[in-house]
Amino acid sequence: MATSEIIAENFAPAQWLSWPRSSIRIVDWNIDRGLQLRSIVDFMGDTNADVFILQEVDINARRTHHLNIAQEIARKLRLNYVFGREFVELAQGSKTSPAYHGQATLSPWKISKPRIIHFQQQSDFWKPRWYKPKLQRFQERLGGRIALAAEISIQGVSIICHNLHLESRSNDELRLAQLNEVLQDAGFYESTKLVVVAGDLNLNASKSVVTDALARAGFRDVVPTSRVPTTPARNLLEAGRHIDWAFVRGPVQADAGKVHRSVRGSDHYPISFELRSVDSALSRRAEQRKRTG
Repeated sequence: MATSEIIAENFAPAQWLSWPRSSIRIVDWNIDRGLQLRSIVDFMGDTNADVFILQEVDINARRTHHLNIAQEIARKLRLNYVFGREFVELAQGSKTSPAYHGQATLSPWKISKPRIIHFQQQSDFWKPRWYKPKLQRFQERLGGRIALAAEISIQGVSIICHNLHLESRSNDELRLAQLNEVLQDAGFYESTKLVVVAGDLNLNASKSVVTDALARAGFRDVVPTSRVPTTPARNLLEAGRHIDWAFVRGPVQADAGKVHRSVRGSDHYPISFELRSVDSALSRRAEQRKRTG
């Protein structure tokens, strides 16, 4: 069972002879702990994506049958994965067999250099209290919100992925502060480096204060559908919200952005997009493929 903050395992076959790709497909999804694992695997298996960026992923939690959800998905779909621990779920495990919760990035391609960005600003909502029983409905946790960063190499093209889950139990000021920590981290990479920032932001990123911060950091929205909710309506009085977002920076064209509202594997809808002409290497290989028929 996991004791470190990062777990990485490889289940994908070698990709040495794969045909050059003219585009890279990325899926981002808050999978609601993996409660509907079969539906999650079915959708992911049908997407033919190069990168999966997942939030709310359980390990050894009672509610998800004590499974390592990222590992189960990776085994079934023959993917590599890296998991970043966000919380120890006190009501879902025990002292001798703890349960964890966090983010996972998966790919059929090589994943390297995983690391965790621990947000400096956190809510204390999840902090255990002496007067609160350790029951599931109180959801007591140890830890805090994170971003999981990793590098994925796809036939000579390197993508830096920041997989984030901003705080749900606070205000937009705190969430923006956490997002700015990710943007600051991305700023350490050269401007020509392809960087993806995606996840459950728990806010409307079309607000000017957010778009301004993203623009200053060189990022642009790749699923520009803020009017399309990424969560279902909870009831007749509470509409769905668009809180799952993806942004990209670098020499790339992004298109085919979509919210998959027909998918019912979670309390969030997956979003997907494609990156084309990622860099000169990928473009040359795609052009060579056209010339050789």
